[in-house]
Amino acid sequence: MRAAQDAVVVRGARRAFGEQVVLDGLDLVVPRGQFVALLGHSGSGKSTLLRALAGLDPDVGGTVRVVPSPAVVFQNPRLLPWRRVLANVVFGLRGPDAAERGRAALAEVGLESKTDAWPRTLSGGEAQRVSLARALVREPQLLLLDEPFGALDALTRLKMYGLLRDLWERHRPAVLHVTHDVDEAVLLADRVVVLTAGRISLDLPVTLDAPRSRSVDGFAALRARLLAELGVDEKVGT
Repeated sequence: MRAAQDAVVVRGARRAFGEQVVLDGLDLVVPRGQFVALLGHSGSGKSTLLRALAGLDPDVGGTVRVVPSPAVVFQNPRLLPWRRVLANVVFGLRGPDAAERGRAALAEVGLESKTDAWPRTLSGGEAQRVSLARALVREPQLLLLDEPFGALDALTRLKMYGLLRDLWERHRPAVLHVTHDVDEAVLLADRVVVLTAGRISLDLPVTLDAPRSRSVDGFAALRARLLAELGVDEKVGT
């Protein structure tokens, strides 16, 4: 019965590109409703794992099981430039209430006034909010995020953190959030997983008090632990 409670079950996942092994017998279980951040250096297998979970890489070996119809948000919003915002959000959505659901999703991300806007008129943060609305309008049980805030400026990222956390608390999908940013992982997730050479090298719960901030008790210690696992020394020469 345990498998029915899990949004993601990965056992012995392996993926190689030629002689380069990217996933090396990786095991991961994500319960339904859990928010997991995935850290690791470039080439550690983060995006490869996310693509496997999204069904975009059929050549991954081992067992990869996810709940039906996961939604994916990429670093590039990937909006269709020839469709207006609402049409982008409901693209491929079936049913007579598709437009109504799309407007409701846009309202959730604060863009109810942008339904008829063209993608080229949006700021980077607005475009990413449209991408989030497009994912959430399908009410996914699993939301896969591939560095969705990597191209945004620092202030916009902070606003997006609060929005994403609020949306997750409202809808409660399982989330797997790929990021290079340790602070982002600790501020958003309830569990942080570190990939090293295609395997999980660290798996930590995040039990910080809400609302999350860098000043809450335990933030600095958890951040230091994750940086150490990633081999990062923040000390700068005197």
